[in-house]
Amino acid sequence: MNAIDKLTEIFSHFPGIGPKQARRFVYYLLTRDESSLETLTRSIDELKKHTAQCSECKRYFAKNGHVSALCSTCSDERRDSSLLMIVPRDADFEAVEKSGSYKGLYFVLGGSLPILEKEPEKRIRIKDLKLRIAKDKNIKEVIFAMNANAEGENTADFVKQAIKKDGLEFSTLGRGLSTGAELEYADPETLKNALLHRTK
Repeated sequence: MNAIDKLTEIFSHFPGIGPKQARRFVYYLLTRDESSLETLTRSIDELKKHTAQCSECKRYFAKNGHVSALCSTCSDERRDSSLLMIVPRDADFEAVEKSGSYKGLYFVLGGSLPILEKEPEKRIRIKDLKLRIAKDKNIKEVIFAMNANAEGENTADFVKQAIKKDGLEFSTLGRGLSTGAELEYADPETLKNALLHRTK
């Protein structure tokens, strides 16, 4: 496999990127000067060095000299520790935070479950979530902020069964989100309404 095909294949594994778009990325890079490519290479090389995964919510965050294992959200004592919102991915976390309407804590599942998934434990961080629920006695309500589609509903149903315990309430975002919508692309006002009108 030549260099163009190899890089095309790498880009095609990115979320939402097909083979044609991946190849366009490669040809675009070929038109850039040497310093631009060096900047890109250096940025990719530094990505892992300067980011960390929060030990509580499992999202990735920029260290910025931060030495704690907790991100700024999880270490903020002003957050409502009785609320835990479960989101599929880091981008969904960011979308909800930008809405400014939620002041509780988070857990990032790392994905969602297709309807006929045979090994759900390998697709999402269900073991980490169980440990979080078991050890954190402050959590009273779990809010499912899943994509408004069949895969999102399937994920919420699976997680509910896995973490069900006495005294724990479950709610889902209200249908300010249209069916089939992806959380990451929802505008702040829509997310705010969905959160305010969540169902139990």
